[in-house]
Amino acid sequence: MDAPILVSACLVGFRCRYDGTSKKDSRVLKRLEGKAWIPVCPEQMAGLKTPRPPIFFSGGTGRDALRGEARIVSVDGEDVTLALWSACKVLARVVRRWKVRVAVLKEKSPSCGVERTYVGNTILEGEGIFTAALRVEGVEIFSEETLSKRGGTLDI
Repeated sequence: MDAPILVSACLVGFRCRYDGTSKKDSRVLKRLEGKAWIPVCPEQMAGLKTPRPPIFFSGGTGRDALRGEARIVSVDGEDVTLALWSACKVLARVVRRWKVRVAVLKEKSPSCGVERTYVGNTILEGEGIFTAALRVEGVEIFSEETLSKRGGTLDI
């Protein structure tokens, strides 16, 4: 059996986003057909409730947060960096255990953003903390946006 694909839970219909909704994406679901996949939400794994105040980076993006040079805070001022970093470490063990090599994550999320994420209330180039942690593990990462540009099936 091929290694499973890690996928943002919101992209496959879980209502786990900060506003209590999903971002179910039929294109992602179509690409996952016939493949083993594991839905994950780093923010819920971190113990953040749903719904919850939106979060954003302060002082950098995902790689900076991994180095302790940026923080992730909620709009009401709560610092959730440590909780998210702890969730990323647990999920990295899942990646190693199941030999995950590919992930499809939600673009612009402070957790899962692949090419862009929120820094303050602005979307800037950069990755989420979970994406940064997965890249350290050698995982190839797509967003729902980059995956749709790729065409065809998800070949891994």
